[in-house]
Amino acid sequence: MKKLFTIAFLFISISIFSQETINAMFYNVFKFPTSLPQNRQFILRDILDEYQPDLFMICELVSENGADLILNTSLQNQVDTFARANFVADTSNTSDPLQTMVFYNTRKLTLISQKTLPTVYRDINRYSFQLNVDSQNPIYLEVFVAHLKSSTGTANQQTRLQMVQEVTNELKLLTNPDTFVLFAGDFNFYRATEPGYQEILNPNNAIVLVDPANAPGSWQNNAALSHLHTQSTRVSNSGFGGGTNSGASGGLDDRFDFIMMSENFKTSPRFSYVTNSYKAYGNNGDCLDKDVKDPSCTGIFSQTLRNNLYDMSDHLPVVMQFNLNESLRSKSFETKPTIWFQSSNVTSSSIVLGVNQSQLKSSNDRLKIYNVTGHLVGEVPINNQTSISIDTNHLSNGMYFIKLLGTTEVLKFIKE
Repeated sequence: MKKLFTIAFLFISISIFSQETINAMFYNVFKFPTSLPQNRQFILRDILDEYQPDLFMICELVSENGADLILNTSLQNQVDTFARANFVADTSNTSDPLQTMVFYNTRKLTLISQKTLPTVYRDINRYSFQLNVDSQNPIYLEVFVAHLKSSTGTANQQTRLQMVQEVTNELKLLTNPDTFVLFAGDFNFYRATEPGYQEILNPNNAIVLVDPANAPGSWQNNAALSHLHTQSTRVSNSGFGGGTNSGASGGLDDRFDFIMMSENFKTSPRFSYVTNSYKAYGNNGDCLDKDVKDPSCTGIFSQTLRNNLYDMSDHLPVVMQFNLNESLRSKSFETKPTIWFQSSNVTSSSIVLGVNQSQLKSSNDRLKIYNVTGHLVGEVPINNQTSISIDTNHLSNGMYFIKLLGTTEVLKFIKE
């Protein structure tokens, strides 16, 4: 009996040890990084520090510089090393700079490829991942990220449907029957009867998708479904700029943001959805038509988090968790960069760098600035600082390079 107990204990221990959690988040980051308040990469950092996503999907990214700010600053405090997909400007509507992007934990995920799906209104992007499992039987994850047409009316509903059909048509190309799929985005659906929503859940799709929340109905201004509302985080958009740059107002009363998943997440013994983990992150469920930071909106999400969400965007993120019931491959130790931009790398007056002091030695405690011809134009001491502001007013307009003494790390910036 004692021997049997020992074997059972070892089996349970191994099973527990081999299980990993994959945290997913989708977030409309609202015209990042250009909309107010300034330096939102730090606000986003505090939000991500709390949730610790492994797969971070976004829309309303304005520029590649914004993607770098998120990767190098907002995700800097994560335990594991992160990477991002390639930035590709929108091909469906060249006058609209807003794009999607994914960031991912490189210990758990490998990005195999990406593909742009042009639509009638705005590109949808497909990101193909493989999980880093220690197995000869791979696990594939296909991620689609979209920002569908907004506003009410039959014409807008039809545009949303046409955009969704680009994804459901793409599902026909996924020939591996065990492929896992996530379809995330700001879908701008008002109710479950919308044709675009019904198209996502069509049981005749090549890969069947389901809504983890399983909450059909009319979501708009519905108190019974208020825990799913993601827009707007603000009753008033006063103080956030003017016009469309200030975002939506009116308080939390719409479920616009979604992560849909393939049906096999509900049945797979290898990679499975954690029941009830799908949430409108920061929504305590008692905030109908209020600011998300309203003190009366009490619950599991803290006042500090809700203050940050209020400042960051007019949308809330949506999150969900998955259990990966297999061990990950051991990877060689990956170090994070020692220096990175905390500000834009395009400036007229100054730039701000972050510094990983744990990787510094006494021999590399100075930054050297070179122009494009290779001439040294300045030196900056680090002096135990973790954030360094560098005045560029004395520099002529053009491109410059910052080198960390004693390393191969080089950053590029442009003085305007």
